[in-house]
Amino acid sequence: MTAKTIVKAGLLGALLSGLAAQTAWAFPANMVTSGSTNPPVGHYEFCKTTPRECRSNASHGGPGVLTREGWKTLLQVNYDVNESITPMTDKDIYGVEERWSYPDNVGDCEDYVLLKRKKLIEDGFSPSDLLITVVLQPNGDGHAVLTVRTDRGDFVLDNMRNKVLLWSDTEYTFLKRQSTEDSGRWVKLQDGRAVAVGTVRTQ
Repeated sequence: MTAKTIVKAGLLGALLSGLAAQTAWAFPANMVTSGSTNPPVGHYEFCKTTPRECRSNASHGGPGVLTREGWKTLLQVNYDVNESITPMTDKDIYGVEERWSYPDNVGDCEDYVLLKRKKLIEDGFSPSDLLITVVLQPNGDGHAVLTVRTDRGDFVLDNMRNKVLLWSDTEYTFLKRQSTEDSGRWVKLQDGRAVAVGTVRTQ
């Protein structure tokens, strides 16, 4: 076992200890939703060209169980995609403001998310637990991340960092994400830190 593998395996133990120590005033481990909302324009267009990625999900009764192997898979997929894709805007790639697509070697935030989601589904994660999520960065810019729902909380896979964090440990304000029941539908999020925000375009 390599030192890198030992570190990754050890992260889950530390993570579980941290979650167990949460106090009553802490944010909930899993995000709270509050009704349906419109999908981002880019995802709406993506669904028209790739309908198999935007259909109803089979319900399995709740967030998936996070095992040690599952945790290592999350870390590995997040790292591998972040390292293999060079960040570039849709304007630079396609000459348009917004286009969601699977990246080959360049892409922007939502393209990273789409590829991570695809790889995790191939690794056995349920689509209902892999939710594209729109957030607001501290500087006010929109951003897309992948939320992974688990029985240990909602974790965020982000192209801006290789570390996988619990949603409430990030600096983001969470606005909306895909529905667990249907990958083509979106729901609003009750962040607790969020102010009312209208339509946000991801960068």
